[in-house]
Amino acid sequence: MPLDTLVTGGRVATLAGDRGFGWVEAVGITGGRVAFAGTAIELETRADPHTFRIELDPDEVAIPGLTDAHLHLAEGGLSLDRVDLTASRSLDEGLAAIGRANDGLSGPDAWLEGHGWHNDRWGVWPTADDLERVAPGRPVALWAHDHHALWVSRRAMEIAGVDADRGDPDGGIIRRAADGAPTGVLHEAAARIVTDHIPRASAETYESSIARLARDLVRLGVVAVHDPGALSLQEGLGRAIAAYRVLDERGDLPIRVHASIRSEQLATAIGLELRSGDPLGPPGGRARFGWLKLFADGTLASRTAALLEPIEPAAGPLPPGTERGIWLTDPDAVARFAREAAEAGIATQIHAIGDRSCRVSLGALEPTAGRSALMPRLEHVQMLHPEDRARFARAGIAASIQPVHVRADAPIARTLWGDRAETRGYPMRSLLEAGAVVAFGTDAPVEPIDPWPGLSMAVTRIDGSWPADSIPFGPDERVTLEQALRAACVAPAVMAAEGDRGRLVPGQRADLAIIPAEALVHPIEPGGSLATARPRLVMIDGEVVFER
Repeated sequence: MPLDTLVTGGRVATLAGDRGFGWVEAVGITGGRVAFAGTAIELETRADPHTFRIELDPDEVAIPGLTDAHLHLAEGGLSLDRVDLTASRSLDEGLAAIGRANDGLSGPDAWLEGHGWHNDRWGVWPTADDLERVAPGRPVALWAHDHHALWVSRRAMEIAGVDADRGDPDGGIIRRAADGAPTGVLHEAAARIVTDHIPRASAETYESSIARLARDLVRLGVVAVHDPGALSLQEGLGRAIAAYRVLDERGDLPIRVHASIRSEQLATAIGLELRSGDPLGPPGGRARFGWLKLFADGTLASRTAALLEPIEPAAGPLPPGTERGIWLTDPDAVARFAREAAEAGIATQIHAIGDRSCRVSLGALEPTAGRSALMPRLEHVQMLHPEDRARFARAGIAASIQPVHVRADAPIARTLWGDRAETRGYPMRSLLEAGAVVAFGTDAPVEPIDPWPGLSMAVTRIDGSWPADSIPFGPDERVTLEQALRAACVAPAVMAAEGDRGRLVPGQRADLAIIPAEALVHPIEPGGSLATARPRLVMIDGEVVFER
């Protein structure tokens, strides 16, 4: 059978086998899959006049399309139309942006939502009083950079009943002044006290925003994502999963998606007899049911990651009882949810930042490994005790790590975790050497959706935005360029039991991106060609879905 498409004229990284780039000169595609991979001469004999030819320029290479193993696609889509404080360098800059957003709202009761503020970057915890200066009387809810603390206004707290008499919920902290009055920052589970009162986006808004952000991802070479679920309480399976199903049924879902649920949705999923890996839309479609997402602990910046040893004294005063972080979900409950899900054929992914959280979460997942089609996994793994490294491969548990987090987290980790930060922090190389499946993602909208700075960070452990005299963060955990590329292409497919994706070898789906060759040239420079790579062309299932 003649080829539908021939990609030739340069170098193609097939990622064949277990190591190396697997370079070939050309790949031939038939029926949306790679039919042949080899020399240009070999494949020319299989082409005919009707074969569509894609010629690589001398300064280009083709690679498998990337998968973001941790990207909140639905929430990220909604955030496109909310105030973004990521670039605000100070509280005053943030307030100026909030004021502009407030001026654009109609009516005093409309909620002002956003994300991206960072107390460490600003040097201060923001307050509800600050918001009164630029959005007086307005209900405001703004997620921190890590989406584990919510900055709210007086009106928002009034609506939700947050006052000095309201106690902290399990797994959450209401930040308070000396007299016990709430200051306007709600940590972890306390954020839901307010978010449960924010009007939900419509089904149409979910659908349009998902498609919009997915198209942006395709332009970056991302052909699939694992969406770890919503940030707020959901009814049933939630509007995001409903939107994925509708988009897939209409043929309007631009990329592949594995969509996860939260614990409050587990009973519904079990009742519908959903199993991890099941299609959410038509058979063979792009939307599939992913994992049960649980939260063990908090985050680095919020000082709520669960640790084996206390936070360093240099961190300053902490709420009583939080010196080793907090549990967002009781460890026994985490194990119980994971067990219940496994019995129903649903794999579990657990948010685990600190080394104590990773240790306990591994214990919760170990009995569930192999009981569903998808691999159980830990999310983030930002600090791991050396004694726990081998447990991943031994049990068949994957590690989902976002190397781009090092860009903002390195100075904070050094302050809060001391020497532990670099000997136990973001253990990409040590996990790979221990045989673990390690997949990369961005955690957008916590970080931008661009996957390329994270790949560069994984290789260099230093960012181009840092001062010129900066030293790498935990240099012993640097991975090779080939390992980074496999963590963005092959490993996500392995953990999602997609045996026909992630490589450009015969039988695999023809998901492909053409990028500048200099992006894969050593040495990788911080902020250089890898960090700034932009595809010229992207294919999904052998169809060109983006071309510059």
